[in-house]
Amino acid sequence: MISEPLRNPLSLFDVKDKVAIVTGASGTFGRATALALTALGGKVLLASGSKAELDEVAAEVRELGGDPGVMVRRPDSLADAQAMLDGALQKFGRVDQLVVASGFNKPGFIHELEYEDWQAVMDANVRGIWFMAKAVGTYWIEKKVKGKVLTMSSVRGRHGNISGYTGYCTSKGATDSLTRVLATEWAKHGITVNAIAPTVFRSKLTAWMYGDNELGQQTRARSLSRIPLGRLGEVEDLVGMAIYLLSPASDFCTGQIMYVDGGYTAG
Repeated sequence: MISEPLRNPLSLFDVKDKVAIVTGASGTFGRATALALTALGGKVLLASGSKAELDEVAAEVRELGGDPGVMVRRPDSLADAQAMLDGALQKFGRVDQLVVASGFNKPGFIHELEYEDWQAVMDANVRGIWFMAKAVGTYWIEKKVKGKVLTMSSVRGRHGNISGYTGYCTSKGATDSLTRVLATEWAKHGITVNAIAPTVFRSKLTAWMYGDNELGQQTRARSLSRIPLGRLGEVEDLVGMAIYLLSPASDFCTGQIMYVDGGYTAG
């Protein structure tokens, strides 16, 4: 007998009516994921610290036929994370997916960088994941929900050989470790936890690399020289992997750091 996934492979990628909390929803990756989920019939709660930018993304979601929840909030505390969970439950009655796409970078050589700037990167890129996982994971375990978590890492979590990135590289290495630990801790509950790790993509976070500053030019040139496909990533390159990791297609995939990097980590 031919099983349903073999008869209808696209059914594995069905996210219709699934509810996702997306932090960093006004950022490049958060926005793309929210729009893709909406286009496939999913429901999203959008969270970001920028009201103006969040309103723009919410308008795009509505343009695609969605009715998003909107919260001007960052995962800066457990109370923030709980508020996002409560907001999603109040609007949609359930939560199936968690996308932690919020993040921050403050590049600078260590002898010039202030400690407060380094800590701000660590807080935005690591602490926020922990808070969201704590709030949503606790709910899922209590309610026996087999949810899916997607975190945002980087090739820099694996390769730290880049000047001026002591904060970012360290935070993404921690993101990778946290992703793996959560995956093993929650496997018995049927919750999967994975990360997407891109190379340099055009985004708000990398805009500094396209200016005239020396560090930006050096970083961009070095990154391009290491990408076999010969170009920087575009946000559309990430969407397929995001849908895979948030759909039934990835039910047997957890604790993985999925590199979407044009071959960067292959060489």
